[in-house]
Formats: sequence, structure tokens, C-alpha cells
Amino acid sequence: MTSQLNVDTIVDKAGSGGTNVKIANNAVTVSEGGSGTTNTAQGLCKAWSFFDGTAGTPAHADSFNASTLTDIGTSNLKFAYTSNMNNANFVFGGAAIVDETTFGLLSGTEIAGSHARSTSSTGGWFTANTASINSGADANSISITIHGDLA
Repeated sequence: MTSQLNVDTIVDKAGSGGTNVKIANNAVTVSEGGSGTTNTAQGLCKAWSFFDGTAGTPAHADSFNASTLTDIGTSNLKFAYTSNMNNANFVFGGAAIVDETTFGLLSGTEIAGSHARSTSSTGGWFTANTASINSGADANSISITIHGDLA
């Protein structure tokens, strides 16, 4: 027999408000339409960052699971994770605004010679859509998301 719990609010034992809700690694979420499901833990973004890449010492404007931000060179940046990934086979996505008329895409990660692919950090090379494929540009509005398994 299955059970169902219907509540309006979950609070801690002291009744002071919020609480931590823990779910299993194999917890499943039913889609909005009800016809599909997804593994809840696998489907979450594990790290993200929004920062200005034109600054001499770039800093996260906002981020999740991201610590040190390092400027490696023109259009080449990396950030370290607060909590490491389980392996270096994570996926990433990113985009950037180079200036008022130029949009850039994250075209690579863990570039050979810059730093090795790692469970503790990620990086990228940003290219402007008006430049040649090998021409990078420092961007003033960079967004990166990381998906994979945390250690």
C-alpha cells in the first residue's frame, strides 16, 4: 500500500521555520505534465557562475559551488569548485556578452596547456561571433553552468 503526505509547510523541530529536506540519490520527480520522470539529483545544476571577465581580477557577481576565479589570459578563465565533482566527465554550457554588439559562446573547457581537465575546477575559452574561431575576447558578462556528479 502506498502512502501520501499532504502538508502546507515543513518546519524544523523547534518550529522556527525552514528545515533541510534530504532525498535519496535515486529520487524521481514527475514532470509537470505527469507523463515523464527525471532523477532529481542527476538533473540539478551542480555549479554555476556569473561574472565580469574584463576585470583585472575577476570576481563572481553571483555563483553556486564556485570559489576562486582565475584569469588565465585573454578570454581564458577558470573557477574552482567549493565541492569537487566525482569525476572529470561533467558537462558545461556557457555564454558571454563581449560588448554591446558582440555575443560570445563558451567554445572549450580545460584547454590543453592552460590547465588539465579536473574534478576541482573548470574553465573556458570565449570567442566573439564576429571574430575568427581562434580569436578570443574578454567578455563583460559571462554565465557558466556545470552538470555532473558531485564527489
